[in-house]
Amino acid sequence: MPTFEFLTCDVFTDKRFGGNQLAVFPDASGIDPSLYQSIAREFNFSETTFVLPPKDPKHTRHVRIFTPGGELQFAGHPTVGTAFVLATIGEIKLTGAETKIVLEEGVGPVPVTIRGENGTPGFAELTIAKLPEYRTGPSAPDLARALSLDAGDVLSGEFSPEAASCGTWFLMVPLRNRAALTKARVRLDVFEQVLKGFITDMVYLFCTEPELAGSQYRARMYAPTIGVPEDPATGSAAAGFGGYIAKRDKRLDGTLKWRVEQGFEMGRPSILDIEVDKKAGAVTSIRVGGNSVLVTRGELIV
Repeated sequence: MPTFEFLTCDVFTDKRFGGNQLAVFPDASGIDPSLYQSIAREFNFSETTFVLPPKDPKHTRHVRIFTPGGELQFAGHPTVGTAFVLATIGEIKLTGAETKIVLEEGVGPVPVTIRGENGTPGFAELTIAKLPEYRTGPSAPDLARALSLDAGDVLSGEFSPEAASCGTWFLMVPLRNRAALTKARVRLDVFEQVLKGFITDMVYLFCTEPELAGSQYRARMYAPTIGVPEDPATGSAAAGFGGYIAKRDKRLDGTLKWRVEQGFEMGRPSILDIEVDKKAGAVTSIRVGGNSVLVTRGELIV
């Protein structure tokens, strides 16, 4: 029976058993694509990636991303983690302090910068393929009910619920404080009712009370309808969040930087670094990066 190598890593952390788990098949060319979904469900991580030769020879690899519930056109921690794994096993040759590659995803070509020392990768940073889009979200009181919160726990006004996308839509939900973030729980029946017909049912909760020095935000992400009850680190949501925050930031020009904590409530602490370039008040680029560590290596029998 044919076997295929896989590796797992923890993404957006520098310690094993933190961050967000990812399974990577560095050469999925021989795997029947009809099995990708079943394999992702077998691993049951928030995402599994299947690496294929690039469609455009100018690019590095083509990557397909699956959650236990379906395929994604773009996702952050799979992009960062896949680049890290390929560099770690020598499939991508590091060319110095920074190595620039391009991964093809459903959203389009995604540039990634890999940083490392002495030929060993650590930090990887993606650049969005699409500038952010926005949609007005459901009301704060309705979202509070869906998240088992008091009406005043979800903010409205300048910081209010709004969906943002740099390739994948997330609903940004600002909360009053970390106590509200900690007690948030999805009430699935109300959650499905409130978000029925909306552009996304993946919600990104955040507050301005982080735990660690150097962080500016604390976040949680729920996507129960695609098999992700809670995600420890969500790079694609962080990209949209960068657009959401930059849109409200009064600075018109320059590079804005924020650090986000996620996954702490799950016991998988994650750190995501966001950079947003603005010119004349408009967002021109967003980057999301973090560290990764290798955890396991094995073979899948199909």
